[in-house]
Amino acid sequence: MGLFFRGALAMVLAMTAAPALSGPIVIAHRGASGERPEHTLAAYARAIEQGADFIEPDLVATRDGVLVARHENEISETTDVADHPQFAGRRTTKTIDGRRVTGWFTEDFTLAELKTLRARERLPALRPANAAFRDERIPTFAEVIALAQARGVGVYPETKHPSHFAAIGLPLEPPLVEALHAAGWRDATAPVFIQSFEVGNLKALRKMTTLRLIQLVDAEGGPADGAAPSYRAMVTPAGLQAIARYADGIGPNKALIVPRDAAGRSAAPTRLVADAHAAGLSVHPWTFRAENLFLPAELRRGAAPGAHGAAVDEMRMFLALGVDGLFSDYPGLAVEARAAPAP
Repeated sequence: MGLFFRGALAMVLAMTAAPALSGPIVIAHRGASGERPEHTLAAYARAIEQGADFIEPDLVATRDGVLVARHENEISETTDVADHPQFAGRRTTKTIDGRRVTGWFTEDFTLAELKTLRARERLPALRPANAAFRDERIPTFAEVIALAQARGVGVYPETKHPSHFAAIGLPLEPPLVEALHAAGWRDATAPVFIQSFEVGNLKALRKMTTLRLIQLVDAEGGPADGAAPSYRAMVTPAGLQAIARYADGIGPNKALIVPRDAAGRSAAPTRLVADAHAAGLSVHPWTFRAENLFLPAELRRGAAPGAHGAAVDEMRMFLALGVDGLFSDYPGLAVEARAAPAP
């Protein structure tokens, strides 16, 4: 294939894969993970059917350096690896981000070996219908990009445990940037956001690409690479100004925007959205789910943890506060919330 043809093809793919970004974006959290096992092509396809603007693959590495979509590098909760006797000897204990974890890890498997496994629902008691989907395999990042470009949506990859992978000689950043650039997604106009809970790898990515970067911040703790004393310090006005020097936005735990009181009800919102916007940062909070277990008390319906409450109302509340996007396990509900009049 000639250089001119390859370049033209990349431009066409990039244009056909650009979602409209005129309003707040809907990010399918691990795909439509409320309705299909997370991080499977079925979950991503379902999210696209429901109108998501972006699909979110969390990325980890295989032993042979291939990026695959898993929420964690430990895969016992989301695959049938324990049912494969040939892999029994791979079960081990490692320290990941300062925490001891026992199980099977992607970095101990080749891609070919991982492809023999089947994905499983992480929360079968809460989402029993998802347990019926038992034939999905672990997708590669390349497969996720191909699906996104074929269906005209963007990708929102997260680098999982980047310091860990760098320490074992499998850095995530070079193959991530290479895959996105090869797909024709090369700058801030592309339908791409790259996110991380760590700081150092985002700063390294800023030197490698002009694609948009998002600093994830949790409600507790701090970055695993020790680059900041705490996430809470990072969402002060001064902390947000520091983030703006290397990133384009933040992905905060939604509790940092609307806390909950002792009874589990929504409390008064904080100034985080306004402060982040003042620093020039977009705000994409996570994670919006439909089940009572995850909703504020005033929006639960019935007593069953897995029953669905008024999730659309919660999302409308955040949209009214001016957020620039939503991560949701139920992207169809997020699309509905975006289309609804403000409360």
